[in-house]
Amino acid sequence: MKAALLFVFLTPLAALADSPFDGTWVTQTDSFVFAKKPDVYVLDKGVFQGKTFVPPVKVKADGTDQPVTGHAYYDTLAVKVASPGNVSLVFKKAGKTMFTNDCSVSADGKTLTISYKDESGTQPITGTNSFTRVAAGPKGSDPISGSWRGAKVDSASANGLTVTFKETVDGLTMNTLTGQSYDANFDGKFVPVAGDPGGTMVALKKVNKQTIVETDKRMGKVTDVYTYTVGGASMHVVDDDKLHGTTSSWTNKKSP
Repeated sequence: MKAALLFVFLTPLAALADSPFDGTWVTQTDSFVFAKKPDVYVLDKGVFQGKTFVPPVKVKADGTDQPVTGHAYYDTLAVKVASPGNVSLVFKKAGKTMFTNDCSVSADGKTLTISYKDESGTQPITGTNSFTRVAAGPKGSDPISGSWRGAKVDSASANGLTVTFKETVDGLTMNTLTGQSYDANFDGKFVPVAGDPGGTMVALKKVNKQTIVETDKRMGKVTDVYTYTVGGASMHVVDDDKLHGTTSSWTNKKSP
């Protein structure tokens, strides 16, 4: 899931209006604490490898759609090299473009900038992230090769940062601006996320009045465990990414 999810009180109707999770929340891009584990790419001799993709991918970098398996959101990947250090990745599912990443390495080779477009929802999400090199790639390979750690969110469209949720008597509802939603009971049972082409299932567990834990599952595997803790107008989110073995965090602010 791309959006922060919510939490339900099994309390009388009068108390629901006081839920600290009710409302619209916006992710603060300057609050991101990126995972320490780097992403690893190799582009060499006309072949691109995403070594930290789960599962890893290995395709020809000739600009054509190459089949890949085991991924919930895409079944082909096209890699096009415009020039050394300037590479585009286009991910498709059943012929529909889902994500586009335009990658550019700085002249000194120390920074990777990825401008992305997410077309998996009802409206596109766009943004740019910066990564810092932590290891070089094989000798003679394209400058994009090597290990890169997330450093900064340079920009992000508001529709990808905003989520609204509302408690019900026995559960909660969640809606994003890009067409994903669910209506879940707070009983730990998995329910589908409507409008999500990756087939995400979500289960919620209450920890205390300010904290919930959300577990996401795709293709039969747990992908992420999110912990949401609200304090006033701030929501701290920790993502325990089970697929990649990483942890990251950020802060959401409640809209007035």
